[in-house]
Amino acid sequence: MNTNQYLVDYYNSYDENGRLETKHGAVEFLTTMRYIEKYIREGDNVLEIGAGTGRYSHALARRGYNVDAVELVEHNIEIFRQNTMPDEKITVTQGNALDLSAFPDNKYDITLLLGPLYHLYNDEDKRQALKEAVRVTKQGGIIFAAYIISDICLINYFARGNLSVAEYIENGLIDPVTFAVSSEPKELFELVRKEDIDKLMSVFPTTRLHYVAVDGCALLLREAIDQMDNDTFELYLKYHFATCERQDMVGVTNHSLDIFRK
Repeated sequence: MNTNQYLVDYYNSYDENGRLETKHGAVEFLTTMRYIEKYIREGDNVLEIGAGTGRYSHALARRGYNVDAVELVEHNIEIFRQNTMPDEKITVTQGNALDLSAFPDNKYDITLLLGPLYHLYNDEDKRQALKEAVRVTKQGGIIFAAYIISDICLINYFARGNLSVAEYIENGLIDPVTFAVSSEPKELFELVRKEDIDKLMSVFPTTRLHYVAVDGCALLLREAIDQMDNDTFELYLKYHFATCERQDMVGVTNHSLDIFRK
């Protein structure tokens, strides 16, 4: 089975919108939107690469921004179109993050790459996706690239008594000394560490603005977060926003967000 078919099969039955609408899932969404709002300006053109069902694209289009979206999975595109409101200035195209040749150079003020790097398993493909995102972004524009970080995933397995860590070591997917993870398409998600991201970005003429532990401990605390009343959840968010860029915290996250200027 090829990589794309693994993704199609997974997302045909996965409720991505529902994940982001739980309280613990909302930490990722609200943090990402907080940083987008820091840089986006009236009249900006936005490209979302790997838009899924359009949670971010629709949120931005409904605030008046011009949004183009690219998505690989037809099922996600169908939901995206069903959720589109008449006054949204938005388009969605089926396409692949590795080839954005349908989009011109230097067009977009804000480029979102919030999913494709989860599903690319070698540096060549990751750099190609990043290269395309950089190419279509205006000089001075801002690019948001999301990754899944391995260590919280492993800690989550340990916390829940899951035997997967031992199985992955046995199968050669986790280094038994460093606990660095090697993923395969059938595992669906590529798990990395910050040093891997730094290495990827070293070849690009960009300036990092923020490196964010975008959902922090939300995966580990999901039951507690989902049971919080609104006041407690707001307080938790304030704590998270205050600490999500601390150097001693950025590895403690399920997802990271690398924000850089072209």
